[in-house]
Amino acid sequence: MKRPVTISLLLPLVGLLACGPDTASIAEAAQSGNFMITQRSLNVGSANYQFTRTRDGYTSNSVVHVSMKGLEYALSKDEQVTAASQLKHVQLSATVNNQAVTVTAAPDSAQFLLNMSADGRSTTTRLPMHQAAVFLPDADPGALETLLTVAAAHNNRDLWAILPKGSGSIEAVQLATYPDQQGTLNGKTIVVHHLVATIGRDVTDLFAGPQNQLLQAEMKTQGLALVHQGFVLAPPAKPIAPPIMPPVPPAAQQGAPSGQQQYPQNQNQQYPQQQYPQQQYPQQQGQPQQYQQNQYPPPQQYPQQQ
Repeated sequence: MKRPVTISLLLPLVGLLACGPDTASIAEAAQSGNFMITQRSLNVGSANYQFTRTRDGYTSNSVVHVSMKGLEYALSKDEQVTAASQLKHVQLSATVNNQAVTVTAAPDSAQFLLNMSADGRSTTTRLPMHQAAVFLPDADPGALETLLTVAAAHNNRDLWAILPKGSGSIEAVQLATYPDQQGTLNGKTIVVHHLVATIGRDVTDLFAGPQNQLLQAEMKTQGLALVHQGFVLAPPAKPIAPPIMPPVPPAAQQGAPSGQQQYPQNQNQQYPQQQYPQQQYPQQQGQPQQYQQNQYPPPQQYPQQQ
């Protein structure tokens, strides 16, 4: 039975990336992106983002749609960010199963002010201010793209997520880096960075390209994934351990007659014929018998091959 996917206002997603000196800004690395939203490899929605340069930073626009059993979700977000990727202002509108949600967020002195309206109720929450904080609505690839840039600028440390759910909260981000993988984007092979980010109980696998561009996000808690249009993740094949070779059975040493099967065919068979071709055990002519006859199974356990 499939687990139901629920969204309490907006659920957090996280994705961060440690990059080298070639790290590009958002406007340089990924001005736009289109994504499929999938559940168990089935397409259940779409999402896209657009970044535009401004005189003192950039604006981010995101649109998300999800339609599946038990969940109808739509989001539209406009965000203003400084050149240092610090949040200036957010305006968000969403519907969750026909329930309207609006959010505005902006720094206010030494705090971060979050105004939310949902289900006919309004709340105002003041959150602690952190330099490397990112506003994270659910299934928003633009927010993830911003996170990639903020993480690179701060060496993946002291990272915080502003979560617009409930009355709003801010949580520390725990990040783990895994070995690079391979993938293709529009048919071309690229290196894919793999990270696992955790906020509270939510765990997300993030896959990004060489310049921080978001390529795939797998949200384990929600059972959903964001996949960039034209991207295919090709994880390396798991190495297969070589089989354990048992010692050569006495029949092979003694020279079984030609055409006679060397291994007993029964439910307790330990030495399958196909694993030990007969030519690997040459017949030794005239070799003295080294074992007593009663050490071998009765003759009926060695059927003659027709």
